[in-house]
Amino acid sequence: MSDSASKPRPQFRNLSIPQIMSYRLPLAGKTSILHRISGALLFVCLPLVILPLFALSVTSPESYASIQSWVANPLCKLVLLALIWGYLHHFCAGIRYLVLDLHIANDKHSAQKTAGVVLGVSLALTIVFGLKLFGVW
Repeated sequence: MSDSASKPRPQFRNLSIPQIMSYRLPLAGKTSILHRISGALLFVCLPLVILPLFALSVTSPESYASIQSWVANPLCKLVLLALIWGYLHHFCAGIRYLVLDLHIANDKHSAQKTAGVVLGVSLALTIVFGLKLFGVW
């Protein structure tokens, strides 16, 4: 009889927040969690922020001008930048998951690389759109 068969499996109950916070996720795990967060952000903001802004902007030229002056506020631009990041990250990670569903790049090394590509591309695109949003070009 081997020792591994006689040892009981460790049970992890009542995990505390510091124990959870000290756990280090691989890059693919972080990308997955950010994909869920960005999806939740978009789900909540679609009816509360995006659709009302769009509806006001297409109502009349006066309402468009009021939205334009409202969006000029730096705090509003930060909220829009967060929404831009949420959309871009969710889009890029969604493409990654579609590729993984086709059983492409399923090994550990490739999954880490594609997770890094998703984070890099989504952040780079967010920076580009953020520069445009803040009027650099």
